[in-house]
Amino acid sequence: MTGQTELVCRRWILEGRVQGVGLRWYVVNRAQALGIRGWVRNRYDGAVEVVGLATAESVALLDALLVAGPPGARVSLVTREDLPHELVDAKSFIIRH
Repeated sequence: MTGQTELVCRRWILEGRVQGVGLRWYVVNRAQALGIRGWVRNRYDGAVEVVGLATAESVALLDALLVAGPPGARVSLVTREDLPHELVDAKSFIIRH
């Protein structure tokens, strides 16, 4: 496999002004458009957690979108971690509660 078709599973923790600003819907729309499977959720500590599985290229594109965030959001810190593919069992990208 080439790097473009190899699947990558990644977790992002987004901190800053990220809750109550439409970030979860922004992530769902962008991830679905990129063909990414996984989920996004608000965390109790005020951060937003995103887990996605897709090609390395799609994951890199989502990474850039997460750093920018939607209008109204202010992402001040992004923590990234690669995960085993088995942690994503979703067939699409959803909001978890």
